[in-house]
Amino acid sequence: MPQRDLPSTRSARWESEQLGTTADTTADTTAARIEAFIEPLRVLPGSEVDLATDFDPGSRAGVEKKSDGVELLRVGIELLAEYQRRLAAEQAWGVLVCLQALDAGGKDGTIRHVMSGMSPQGVHVSNFKVPSAEELDHDYLWRYARRLPRRGEIAIFNRSHYEEVLVVRVHPENLDRQRLPEQAKDGGVWARRYREINAWERYLAENGFAVVKLFLNLSKEEQRVRFLKRIDVPERNWKFSAADVRERAHWDDYQRALSRMLSATSTPWAPWYVVPADRKWLARLCAAAVLAHTLIGIDPHYPMMSESARRDLARAKTELEKEAPQGVPADPYEAPDTGKSRARQRKDGRRKQA
Repeated sequence: MPQRDLPSTRSARWESEQLGTTADTTADTTAARIEAFIEPLRVLPGSEVDLATDFDPGSRAGVEKKSDGVELLRVGIELLAEYQRRLAAEQAWGVLVCLQALDAGGKDGTIRHVMSGMSPQGVHVSNFKVPSAEELDHDYLWRYARRLPRRGEIAIFNRSHYEEVLVVRVHPENLDRQRLPEQAKDGGVWARRYREINAWERYLAENGFAVVKLFLNLSKEEQRVRFLKRIDVPERNWKFSAADVRERAHWDDYQRALSRMLSATSTPWAPWYVVPADRKWLARLCAAAVLAHTLIGIDPHYPMMSESARRDLARAKTELEKEAPQGVPADPYEAPDTGKSRARQRKDGRRKQA
């Protein structure tokens, strides 16, 4: 598979209209521009991936200036917040975001920034560590299935079920801890797990749960620099573990396992997106764009009110209007413009009531 060319370096300033965020841009144009931006990140289903040559962790994805990227991320966060409100109101779809990266890849920061505009009631994050004794008593997908989103929710897996074909493959002693019967540990265990994961994700997608898969692709040199920062900056010492350096010794093994995973599990219903992660601001922008693309595709809407529900609203409105203090509009949202803001009108009303 030849190395992909990300969008060519543009001399334009990459202001917000690059992703269709100006006021006069139609929703279809916005969607098309976001899709064009993330397309080079997508692993084509059925393709053979060599992570080291096919995706550049240092790519700028066509965004030359950090300031432009930060502004685009700000606009993207606003877009995500609006779509999350619609998703929660409609309660027809759920979204599962699978976030994978090697150590120091930027998963926590990506979650913190990309989800910053969303309601915490509609988003929950699950961090998967070493399996507990109870989890090891079940099949390997059991603990992940327990954390799936409800309809109207976004669930984020900070590391995900793909650990079962990454860490477990690089460290096969973990497979022994799962106490599989001998026939389940034959030479085809990884191909079988790829097939099972693909089928599980297809089941989710066909039942109204979109699966978004992001791999934050960090270079070995950038990982080294981030580890040193965690060691040298006292406020970051807590983020460093000696085990991180030991795991770094398996870099090549992880690159091979990742390449096989991306090749085998990028599907039409749940494709992988490989995000250049050497620049944190760019990784966050790309992650936001992929999630926005998914939500735009779902296109959730606020539910239409039934006639009986509208009558209930009208009765409630009448009762509330009757309680208005003397001298203030019964409903400030319908009051004529008197030069005062609605907030000021409500404040004046409270003063008169007191």
